[in-house]
Amino acid sequence: MIASDATWLAATHRYAEEFCSLPDQALRQRCLDLGGELREHQNFRLTVPKIAALVQAAASRTMGISHYDVQLIGGKHLVSGSVVEMRTGEGKTLTAVIPLVVHALFRRGSLLATANDYLARRDAEWNTPIYEILGLSVGTIQTEMDRKSRREAYARDVTYGTMKEFGFDFLRDYLFKKEAKSTNANGLARALESGPADTVPVQREPYFLLVDEADNILIDDARTPLILSGAQDAEAQARQSNIFKWCSQAAPQFVEDQDYHYDKEKRKVELTLEGTKVVRSIPKPNELKGAGLLELYESIERAIQVARDYLLNRDYVVQNNEILIVDESTGRISHGRRWSRGIHQAIEAKEGLEPSAEAKTQAKITVQAFVNRFPVLAGMTGTAASSAAEFRKVYNMRVHILPTNRPMQQTTLPTVVCKTEMDKWEAIVQEIREITRIGRPILVGTRSIAKSEILSSLLQREEIVHRVLNANHIELEAEIVSSAGLKGRVTVATNMAGRGTDIQINDEVRNLGGLHVIGTELHESVRIDRQLFGRCARQGDPGSIRQYIAHTDNLLEAAFGVAKANRYRSAYGHRPDAWWIKLFKSAQTKLERRHFRARKILMYNEKEITKNQREMGFDPVLDHIE
Repeated sequence: MIASDATWLAATHRYAEEFCSLPDQALRQRCLDLGGELREHQNFRLTVPKIAALVQAAASRTMGISHYDVQLIGGKHLVSGSVVEMRTGEGKTLTAVIPLVVHALFRRGSLLATANDYLARRDAEWNTPIYEILGLSVGTIQTEMDRKSRREAYARDVTYGTMKEFGFDFLRDYLFKKEAKSTNANGLARALESGPADTVPVQREPYFLLVDEADNILIDDARTPLILSGAQDAEAQARQSNIFKWCSQAAPQFVEDQDYHYDKEKRKVELTLEGTKVVRSIPKPNELKGAGLLELYESIERAIQVARDYLLNRDYVVQNNEILIVDESTGRISHGRRWSRGIHQAIEAKEGLEPSAEAKTQAKITVQAFVNRFPVLAGMTGTAASSAAEFRKVYNMRVHILPTNRPMQQTTLPTVVCKTEMDKWEAIVQEIREITRIGRPILVGTRSIAKSEILSSLLQREEIVHRVLNANHIELEAEIVSSAGLKGRVTVATNMAGRGTDIQINDEVRNLGGLHVIGTELHESVRIDRQLFGRCARQGDPGSIRQYIAHTDNLLEAAFGVAKANRYRSAYGHRPDAWWIKLFKSAQTKLERRHFRARKILMYNEKEITKNQREMGFDPVLDHIE
């Protein structure tokens, strides 16, 4: 702990002793008085320890819990706009209350963006007693809410919600303001101030945003645009639908390196001269008469890309005749999200569904551009260290790595390397069988829904009782994860296994060795592997982890391409396990650098767009408006 942290912590403890004896009304009044001092003098160094002590006293009084020292220090760094790395189970939910209260006292609104509606509602409900005793109000944004309810929630001192909902509300407000500016003086502009509820902006001006799971939202989803769309006319939609269907049926006829070239880094398909000849030669239905060749070339390229890069039960699922995106880094369904540039419709055609209307973009903004609007931005996560340089460069945020409250007792077992995927699954099933015999609970992480179902079928064959958590069972997420630490429980989950929900164990399980976590495949980012393994050995509990790798794992294709990956397997299959572990780590590093370069290009492009818009006199907030 650095000296300044120790000094700050000592002051906070002194104030907490004083505040714990105050009656409720005095506690509330003290908080409001400190808010006045903060707004007038903005003396964070003197005021924040007192506010943190008030939060600690309020938590102790209303919930019977007290902040750990690491939580207090974490709150201090979040106040100043940093990213705090706190290991899973160290209490980020309670830590977040300190910066939210501090900035709420400026009366400009404090927002917390979390992973989904359930976590936003849960965290807000858990912490409401703390806020209320300090005289602050709490609001929650949920997907199904109308604009009037949203406006009321944003007007509260502290507001919980998801990044998606915050971003879409901003876009809707932006379009209302843009329309108001385009009308003459007293028309819609007056309505925006006092008119119908659906035209009045719901959000206040941006001030403080705290991002939970900051690595996922600010790094993994940085390039993901939030898009507001309008309907396309019926005739154009019918023509596009026919093109999508025809291209989906024709795509399997095209041969890589003969009819098209594939850029694995950019995930881009480009037809060769031979490929364009194939497009012209394939019979076309009457509905495609009049379609331009350039449009058909582009649509075929898109259909080929979808066939090879977008996989069922990995990238998306089909539910109720609808394509639902699965977030690669969380394993959760991303409700409300759609791929742009016709990708979503091409996938619908691939799965035999009627292609939906390709909506016309009205406004869009990337997560990166949206969060950079906030004067004070902070984040917390269990894995930030490996992205510290990116947080600093892109968001001007320092990363602070906090120690655990209690010494770590996690045991890392040797990585197991297998030749084939089936060898790997059999070895994993054998390990599960052996560990469950002594009663230890097991959490198994898989990269996709399909892989979790494969393992589930093998466990069923061996009559091993287990539960599956993936995007097809997401409504049971909290219940499955909260019970995953019970004696003898086996849980198979995609990726980060209920990120945001603790897996707790009892004394009997502790004495048996705690939770055992198995990674079945390396991810494209080491952060996602760390999130999975961070599910065990929380708060000083014992636990163990083991990683499995197979020569045939898809990570090699993703990093080196199909041909080179196959050469490695045929030429070096006899190499020792250590050589293969090093190769897979190299592939992981290569992919992380590739994704980082892509995000840097996005950052550069957005800066150029912003610069050009300012020079032309436009509002630079959005990166695209039609």
